Amino acid sequence: MHLMSGAIVSLSVLGAVKFLSLPWLCSLLAGLGVLMVWRGSWKFIHVALRTIKRDLMCLAVILRVRFSMYRNLRNRSTIPALFAQMVKLHPDKPALIYEATGEVWTFRELQERCNAVAHWALAQGWVEGDVVALYMESQPLVVALWLGLATVGVEAALINFNLRQDSLLHCVSASGARAMVFGTELTEAVSEVSSSLQTSTDLFSSGEQRDEVKLCSLRAQNLDALLASSPKHPPNYALRKEFNDRLFYIYTSGTTGMPKAAVVVHSRYFRIAAFGFHAFGLRRDDIIYNSLPLYHSAGTIMGVGQCLLFGLTVVVRRKFSASRFWDDCVKYNCTVIQYIGEICRYLLAQPVRPSEAHHQVRVAIGNGLRPAVWEEFVQRFRIHRVGEFYGATECNCSLLNIDGKVGACGFNSRILPDFYPIRLVRVQEESRELLRDSKGLCIPCLPGEPGMLMGRINHTDPLRRFDGYADQDSTNQKITHNVFKMGDSAYISGDVLIMDEYGYMYFRDRSGDTFRWRGENVSTTEVEGVLSGLLGHTDVAVYGVSVPGVEGKAGMAAIAHAGDQFDLNAFFTAVQKALPSYARPVFLRLMPSVDTTGTFKIQKTRLRKEGYKPQDPSESIYFLNSRAGRYEAVTDELLNAIMEGKVHL
Repeated sequence: MHLMSGAIVSLSVLGAVKFLSLPWLCSLLAGLGVLMVWRGSWKFIHVALRTIKRDLMCLAVILRVRFSMYRNLRNRSTIPALFAQMVKLHPDKPALIYEATGEVWTFRELQERCNAVAHWALAQGWVEGDVVALYMESQPLVVALWLGLATVGVEAALINFNLRQDSLLHCVSASGARAMVFGTELTEAVSEVSSSLQTSTDLFSSGEQRDEVKLCSLRAQNLDALLASSPKHPPNYALRKEFNDRLFYIYTSGTTGMPKAAVVVHSRYFRIAAFGFHAFGLRRDDIIYNSLPLYHSAGTIMGVGQCLLFGLTVVVRRKFSASRFWDDCVKYNCTVIQYIGEICRYLLAQPVRPSEAHHQVRVAIGNGLRPAVWEEFVQRFRIHRVGEFYGATECNCSLLNIDGKVGACGFNSRILPDFYPIRLVRVQEESRELLRDSKGLCIPCLPGEPGMLMGRINHTDPLRRFDGYADQDSTNQKITHNVFKMGDSAYISGDVLIMDEYGYMYFRDRSGDTFRWRGENVSTTEVEGVLSGLLGHTDVAVYGVSVPGVEGKAGMAAIAHAGDQFDLNAFFTAVQKALPSYARPVFLRLMPSVDTTGTFKIQKTRLRKEGYKPQDPSESIYFLNSRAGRYEAVTDELLNAIMEGKVHL
């Protein structure tokens, strides 16, 4: 009780100095008051005692970030201005280390390169609000480019370097870019779309001039030469942009369609990086190993943001390598690593090597660490702290796992459920349509009940903003109304999570990733985790496929398999033990590799379309004959029997 009373007094003082808005403070005090009178439930007291420490830890982080954001808002700060403060503190400290060349950029050198970019942008005649597309593999120059452009108000569009043809052209066009900077390693990809680009789009290349003939045909200017002759001192320019203005664009992965350009404002960049720094115990002397792509928010905001805003050193790797990961960490004395998607599983699939026992890594930060591999990852690689979080680039309902709860992607307080305005709401099982009560409001989920994650929108609060996408129609599709109360607006995450009695949140699946079979809902995420574990952490994609005359969708698993013969009998025996009957894959597709995005998310669009009809001689498709208790190869004869409903499923 002394701890809670102290918290109330402290927060009252903060309220007195107008640090917190009055409604926010009243909500907090009212919630704690309810706790003090026991709320009439011993179970509530049990939950409160189990979670009060966690909640107060997170409260301290939120207050610290909120205070910093309001200060920056008042000072009209921008990311380039905040970075300049770091340069003054330690100009000669290493800021970025490039693994590919061993090159080290100090904070002063990074700022000088940013200044050169700013002078170059002004020389091109670009003005605030203009957009320049960046299409390059990860390297320190990417940071200097978007940060230098931001210095004079020009917005970068960070494009996935794995995209080609229509997807690439769509991303450049969607941003309205006046120019495109590309790495010479991507010259061929640019040449494929050059004729479809607007004639007014200027092209600039950076890197070794490997194919001078093709570069000349593209009429691409040599950016490296231009920057080398550009002044290194700060430009004489007064930036008109402020903390809530646009910084750059980051694209969604495009797993369910063409990528969308998500708007990142200066305050959002600060918020993501600041929560990572304060929530996961980072220190200013930490060295971060960042092998994530810099076109993605995890790599360029959560990772590089620690350098720009808090003075940490970041090691940038051009592309992730499971075999070199721990060797690099030892070489550069890294104390923090970043992961996303399936990186942890890839590392576990590697043979044991000496470097994994001799590193100094203390913290692993990321999202998408599957519960099935969490403990094995921590124990094998001796990771002291996992900083798992949930959140899309554009969302306003991010979650933090601040106390290392295994499997959780974050939590929402059960003591003060309205303190952080997010909510899991009920949805129709198959269509994922929001269910509403008699008043027209969304229906909150109870603990143990899966639901869609929503976040209340408040554009006056930098923590609650939803800045949307470059395309207004895409923005409107992610907003709904009358969720918490009549007349409000909320962001629709599209993700289904489940909350336990202590408020811990667990990712269940993305919209469209659940299918119904034999009267049961099957979570593809959960089944993928189980199957991947059975197969030594190999890539597995699980999805539902339609079968004529059969209700629901049958489960199908695409498995990356090459080399040794696949033991179908052993696999079936293991699946029988690990999964209930309705969740066992009815169809298997063995293929050399499974499609993934640049951030290791499984691509299923093509797999769903192709179904279970044999198409590629390098692949094999099998059907689960439940009566015989084995998987059988899908031949033309068997396929016809399945399509005609002659086979028992």
